Formats: sequence, structure tokens, C-alpha cells
Amino acid sequence: MDELLAGLRAIGESTRLRLLFILSHGEFNVTELTGILGQSQPRVSRHLKLLTEAGLLERHREGSWMLFRLGEEGTGAALAHMIADLLPADDPALLRDLERLEALRSERASAAAAYFRTNAEDWDSIRSLHVAEEDVEQAMADILADAGPIGTLLDLGTGTGRMLELFARDAEHGIGVDLSREMLAVARSNLERAGLKHCQVRHGDLFHLPYRNDSADAITVHQVLHYLEDPERALSEAARVLSPEGQMLVVDFAPHELEFLREGHAHRRLGISDDQFASWAQRAGLKVVSHEQLPPPPTIANGLTVSIWLARPVHARTDATVMASEAEPA
Repeated sequence: MDELLAGLRAIGESTRLRLLFILSHGEFNVTELTGILGQSQPRVSRHLKLLTEAGLLERHREGSWMLFRLGEEGTGAALAHMIADLLPADDPALLRDLERLEALRSERASAAAAYFRTNAEDWDSIRSLHVAEEDVEQAMADILADAGPIGTLLDLGTGTGRMLELFARDAEHGIGVDLSREMLAVARSNLERAGLKHCQVRHGDLFHLPYRNDSADAITVHQVLHYLEDPERALSEAARVLSPEGQMLVVDFAPHELEFLREGHAHRRLGISDDQFASWAQRAGLKVVSHEQLPPPPTIANGLTVSIWLARPVHARTDATVMASEAEPA
């Protein structure tokens, strides 16, 4: 009851109600919220602090940014979502806030599109070497078709957020993690456009995930491992947060000899063999339950073969109270 009373006291102010309305549409940093509300940063920060302390909002740090969104768990979070749903959409102040919010989203989308255009040539040159992305995505969807309901989907190295767009509709909650803030901007824009309000992206290190053991029901790792110095360590860290009944879907290239991908596209490894992946998985406490290969079309000489592995924990772990990091989820 105390938590409910604290939440009710915290929302008893018009600016805080406006904040709940804005944050029901996504996550924003203090500067963005200041621009939408047309109020000073100290004033907005004070309101955010009160709402967060009451459990209505949650926050996470991304570099120098502090991002806010509606809470996900607890009485305060439930109250926040209920109040946001009850706010009148035709209220003049809320309509103005929504107009500014949409203008901000347009700016985000333009910045993301500019970054995508700058890098699209590199990505397209690699895509031209292997089977169509649509075929890879369909194969992934077929493998996950029997997974059943997913609680938390974690996409590591989320990039543009494409895996969340594809699979998060079948999950209660989707989280994408990436080390590139530019790619996170692209992913946020894509998720907003797709209306995936139950998804979020986080700046984070794949080798030190700020999530508890056994906290993810499904994990996707799409075309990430060949960029890493130590793929085995990344797999072990992913396995740590995978629930005992969860599954991990990994997509990467089979071994190849296209040296220019190392020199011009930062590929650390020229593909990953099935034996190598199985060895990494075993040491991470995972077993490979299926492996599929998609060869390049016959029209592509010296093309890339795409490998898809589905792995699951060998057995339930007993040390589920340990965190790799005590830091606030990034």
C-alpha cells in the first residue's frame, strides 16, 4: 500500500502527468523532454527524480545521456501505465506535447537515415555476396516457429534493430544491445516507426551484459561474432543470461577466404566453422540442437555461405543470483 500511495502522491502535478503521457510513447533523455515540455532542465529533472523514486519511471545511463521510460515492473509501473492510458488525448497541452514529440521523432529519423546512407554502401557490398536477407530471415523464423511464447527477447549487437522488428512481436519484452550509439539511433527510429513500444535498445558491452543470470528467454546474435576479438567469451556471457529453458539463435558466415572483408570491413574472422562454434558453445554450457547452412546463389562466384545455429543450455544452472555487473541496466 505504501508504494501505491507514494505513486499517487508523485503524479499529483500537471507537468508530471504530461511526462507520463510523453514517456508512454517511448524513451527520451532530459534534453529532449525539456524541449517537448518547454520548461527548464532543473525543473524537468526534479519532476523526473520524483517519478523515478516513486517507481513510476525507470532510467538508464547511455554515455552522457540519462534515458527515461515508463516503469516495467511493480505497483508504481502499473500505476504509471494506467494513468497514461486515462489521460485525455484531446487535452490541448497534451496535443502540443505530442506535436513536439513527433517533430523530435522526425529529427531522430532524419539523423538515423543520414547515418544509414553513409554506411549503406558498405553493407550492400557484403549483402551482394550471400543469399538474400529475406531468405535468412525466413529460415530464422522457421527455426523459432516452435519456440512458443517468449517473455524477454535479447538481441545482442542489435545494429538497426532488425531482429527485434522480426521477432519481438511474439515476445512480452524486447531489448537490443549495441556498442555503437549511431546504430542505436537507427534502431530506435526503426522501432518507433514499427510501433514496438514494448521494445528498447541499450548501449552495452556484449562481454559484460548488465543483466542477471537466466533473465532472457530467447537471444539472437545476428552477424556479430565475426567482428569480435573473442567470440567464445561473448557466447559465454550470452549463455549466462539465457534462462535454463531458453534458446539462442546465432547467425554468421561459414569459413571463407574473402580477405578484403577483414581489411575493408573490420571482420576479425573470416567466417566460423560448425566445429568451432560447437566447441565454443560446449564450453559456454550450451548444446547445438540444429545447424543450417544457406549457400550463396549459383550466380555469385566465391560467395558467402550463411550458417544458422540454434543452441540451448545443457542443464539448469544453480548460481542464478549472481550478476556479471551490478551496474544499472544499460
